[in-house]
Amino acid sequence: MRWKSRVSVVMLLVALALFATACGGGQTGNSNQSGQSGTSQTEQGGQGSSEKLAGVPEGVQGNIKIAVIRNLPSDDHTKQFLDGARSEGESFGFKVDTFIAENDDAKFQELVAQAIQKDYQGLIISHGKKDYSYDMIKPAIDKGIKVVAFDTVIDKDGASLPEVTTTFQNDHMLANLSLEAMVQDFSDRKPVRVIKLWFGGVPPLDRREEIYKQFEEQGKIQTLETIGPTNFQDVQGDIASKVSAILAKYPPGTVDAIWGSWDEMAKGAFKALEETGRKDIKLFSIDISNQDINLMRQAGSPWIATAAVDPRLIGIMDMRLLAMKLAGSEIPSTYELEPALVKQNQLKEDTNMLNLKDVVPGWGQSDDFDEPWMKTLREHYGTK
Repeated sequence: MRWKSRVSVVMLLVALALFATACGGGQTGNSNQSGQSGTSQTEQGGQGSSEKLAGVPEGVQGNIKIAVIRNLPSDDHTKQFLDGARSEGESFGFKVDTFIAENDDAKFQELVAQAIQKDYQGLIISHGKKDYSYDMIKPAIDKGIKVVAFDTVIDKDGASLPEVTTTFQNDHMLANLSLEAMVQDFSDRKPVRVIKLWFGGVPPLDRREEIYKQFEEQGKIQTLETIGPTNFQDVQGDIASKVSAILAKYPPGTVDAIWGSWDEMAKGAFKALEETGRKDIKLFSIDISNQDINLMRQAGSPWIATAAVDPRLIGIMDMRLLAMKLAGSEIPSTYELEPALVKQNQLKEDTNMLNLKDVVPGWGQSDDFDEPWMKTLREHYGTK
């Protein structure tokens, strides 16, 4: 029965080969909880290499892993923010994973806790709320993880985390630009009669509300109704239904404008105006996306203006600041991004988020914190 022995030997060799392949093989890149794939430095030719780049700080070389965790719905603004952070991080050779909590505070805190337990060297935290952000982020600081937080208030009984750099849009300026455009558009009326789209408890919206109240106190605007979402999985649909119902109370000529403190709500109001045929009401807002631009460009669109910061630039700046933290560089404890007003009459047929800079000077561009060694990394990893 020598042939049986030979077969057994062959089968054993095959099994050993398969076992070795299984142990030695692996996939680069992974898919995270937001459904977006990361790109590892192995794929880019950097991770695992002993090569060191001259003039580049040690802290940003090697296998650098970053998690970007956002506590907002996966709308166009969020996607652009994440794309900015991811593209800038990958241009440095970092491995960047992104996660979206869909405005679910419990899920958000769990995602951050999970990231802290993994081997990330840096975290970008977006839209953490004041009542839990200190306790949520402190374990990361205790572990030596570098953190940059966007639109997040870190305050527990007066205590903060000085190791964290916090970034914000200049929300006071955003509100002022948007509201002033609205008031000027109704220069023959005082006060302007407004349906306000707003809800509290979110730091940027709370800051915008501070300016709104000033306009009220100055007699520039009169608030007829305040509407906010309750369904954060469909903010546009939720607001559209609520605005449509409210408009039934107000015949033509009794409402001048709708003001959206967040463009996702403004899109819902646009839909309501369209469906109810209300051409007597104008729309003003804060924030911008490709969808917003398309709606503003429509013939007869009521959407007159919006104040905004390029969301992609926000992600880029947060990643630059985080890279500087990893490099051990001195950086400010806070950083504000300056907004611009985008008016309907500025937009062209082909205007989108990529070429908005052609009609709004300086849009989406900043040399802040763009260190020479970052350019070296971009050149090494094949980006400009």
